[in-house]
Amino acid sequence: MEPSQTTNEQQEEEQLVTPWEVSARDGGKIDYDKLIDRFGCQRIDQSLVQRVERLTSHPAHVFLRRNVFFAHRDFAEVLDAYEKGEKFYLYTGRGPSSEALHLGHLIPFMFTKYLQDAFKVPLVIQLTDDEKFLWKNLTIEECQRLARENAKDIIACGFDISKTFIFNDFDYVGGAFYRNMVQVAKRVTYNQAVGIFGFTGEDHIGKVSFPPVQAVPSFPSSFPHLFKGKENLRCLIPCAIDQDPYFRMTRDVAPRIGYHKPALIESLFFPALQGETGKMSASDPNSAIYVTDSAKDIKNKVNRYAFSGGQDSIEKHRQLGANLEVDIPIKYLSFFLEDDAELEHIKKEYGAGHMLTGEVKQRLVQVLTELVERHRTARANVTEEIVDAFMAVRPLPHMFD
Repeated sequence: MEPSQTTNEQQEEEQLVTPWEVSARDGGKIDYDKLIDRFGCQRIDQSLVQRVERLTSHPAHVFLRRNVFFAHRDFAEVLDAYEKGEKFYLYTGRGPSSEALHLGHLIPFMFTKYLQDAFKVPLVIQLTDDEKFLWKNLTIEECQRLARENAKDIIACGFDISKTFIFNDFDYVGGAFYRNMVQVAKRVTYNQAVGIFGFTGEDHIGKVSFPPVQAVPSFPSSFPHLFKGKENLRCLIPCAIDQDPYFRMTRDVAPRIGYHKPALIESLFFPALQGETGKMSASDPNSAIYVTDSAKDIKNKVNRYAFSGGQDSIEKHRQLGANLEVDIPIKYLSFFLEDDAELEHIKKEYGAGHMLTGEVKQRLVQVLTELVERHRTARANVTEEIVDAFMAVRPLPHMFD
């Protein structure tokens, strides 16, 4: 059994983190140290970051350098195997519940692209259109349509088509994939599922039956067209930490059916503009910056809604400086401003009261506008034929080149 497989009631009261809901008591901040203790994963330390740089001859991604991806399960073991010449593959995914992605949705894909490029390994991306049908008030046809629309945004992140397979569950599940699902399902009791996911007697059985679907892309035999003869391949999963319950379950089952436990590298939640109280809400368009937002939208949202740690008067601000711990523009710059020296300069000047909130927000608007416009241009070039090519069930003969 993986550590902390069942929920701790006291910590559950303080903060709720499941694959479908993230909240802290009284609108507080998520306590990631408690989450690590409860889930039983490990913090990523500087030595692990330096090891990635040494093994890949690539500088660490900004998300790794700044602890956006902050926790892991068995990542060191994957690096051990890689150092000995063993390959691995990447697996990540997206639940297609909305047409437009916000910046928080892009984070795992931006990081996964870096991992694919740095380690030169194949990638499978699961679009869980079936999950969204089970959890949301959407038709099957709408979930399938949204999966395809989301695939365009994912492809726009720049993945290598010769090393990437994207699939949606409604079209792909069957055959070897389904055989692995049944193997997992037979080895997880109902009580374990309740303990891991918090299912209740009011949940329909479709929800209870779904976790094996998300589990088995971490087994190479689920993709015989890709990994035939490579059934011992390790899997590394970049994801937000709210997805951890799925893979605690998977890691418990994997050795019992002859597979490596999948390794995970897990990220913080990207905070809402209004403050760090979990993750953005798709139901509140003003809580997030979307990849469809215009430059005017971005400027308006940042200036009106981005929670500031600055003081309430210029005189007071010059005297006391900003509270960087709660300042959302600084947090967003920490995610997306590539230049370490510039970020440190802004934090120092703003924290000392030499820079005003308006100046920091202005820089953030520039950074986000460039990012969104770059993404929008790339997405406009993703044709239906390109989507078909990424989603075609085909061998990837150069996936480890």
